[in-house]
Amino acid sequence: MIRQAAVSNMFYPGDPQQLRQTLQTLLQPVSMQSVAPKAIIAPHAGYIYSGPVAASAYRRLETVRSSITRVVLLGPSHRVPLFGCACSGATAFATPLGDIPLDQAAIESATTLPFVKVMDQAHSLEHSLEVHLPFLQMALDRFSLVPIVVGDCPQDQVAILLEQLWGGEETLIVISSDLSHYHDYETAKRLDAVTCQAIESLDINKIDSQHACGAVPLKGLLCLLKRKSLKATLVDCRNSGDTAGPRHEVVGYAAFVVEAQ
Repeated sequence: MIRQAAVSNMFYPGDPQQLRQTLQTLLQPVSMQSVAPKAIIAPHAGYIYSGPVAASAYRRLETVRSSITRVVLLGPSHRVPLFGCACSGATAFATPLGDIPLDQAAIESATTLPFVKVMDQAHSLEHSLEVHLPFLQMALDRFSLVPIVVGDCPQDQVAILLEQLWGGEETLIVISSDLSHYHDYETAKRLDAVTCQAIESLDINKIDSQHACGAVPLKGLLCLLKRKSLKATLVDCRNSGDTAGPRHEVVGYAAFVVEAQ
C-alpha cells in the first residue's frame, strides 16, 4: 500500500516540475556545513508561508546528502484524536517527486513500544509530515522513511521512541512544528522569541501547545537532547507576516539544527 499525497496543490505545488523549481529556489544558496545535522526542527505550513524558514534547515544537509539514508519524521496530529504515537502500515509515501520507501524494520522496532501502534487513519490526511517530504527528496539522495504522528503522549515516551530510532550518521531526525498561531505580528514576534530561547536552552517547561503546535514531539526531542548533552541551534525565526501573509493575524515559524558530537 502506498500512502498518496493529501495536500499537494494546497500546501505545495502538485506539478512535479513546478514543485522542483519552487524547492530549488528555496534551497539556494546552499549553506555548506562542516558538521552534519543529526536532527532538525522545521515548520509545516504552506510553502509560501513557512517554506523559506524550513529551507534554512534543509540547506544544511547538502554536504551529507549521500550519507543520510534514513529519516525519522515526527509531527503532531491535526486530523485524528490520538493517544500515543502512530506509525503507518504503508510500504511507501508518495509525493509529486516520487515514492519514498518506508523502513519496515524500524517501524517494527518502534511498535514494540506499548504506546506506539500502526494507525493509517492518522496519516491519511496529515500535513505535518507530508510537507517535509519534498524538501527531503530534494535535499537528500536515496533514503527510507520512518513517519510517526504524535498525539497525546508524555514527552518521556517520545524521548524513548527517539532513542530507539536514533541510529548513527545514517539517520536524520526531523521534528515538525510551527510556533504561535493567530496573534498580531508584534505579539507573535515576542512570543516566538521566548519559545525559541526555551528550545535553545532546553527549557522544556516553557513550551506548550499554545506556543508550538508540535510541542509534544518537540519536547520529546529536547528531553533526549538534554540526556545526550546536545543542543538545538536556531537558524531562522519568522512568521507569515514576514513571508506571504497579512500582519494582523500571523503564524510563527522557526528552524533549528542539532549537530551530533
